[in-house]
Amino acid sequence: MKTNDYVKFMTQQFVTYAQQPKEERRAKREEKKAYRAPRSYRLFGLIPFAVSQTFRQFKK
Repeated sequence: MKTNDYVKFMTQQFVTYAQQPKEERRAKREEKKAYRAPRSYRLFGLIPFAVSQTFRQFKK
């Protein structure tokens, strides 16, 4: 992608974001936070998930 195309794309994204009502932007931000993965998964990847699954199998 050429630099001019990238600048055009970024400008379009900014304009669409700026034209949204403030409440809609806040709602999208809150929705994004609500669907966020747990902190241990975000920091360490699938290792905590694998460990928890292993312990669950041993409990049964």
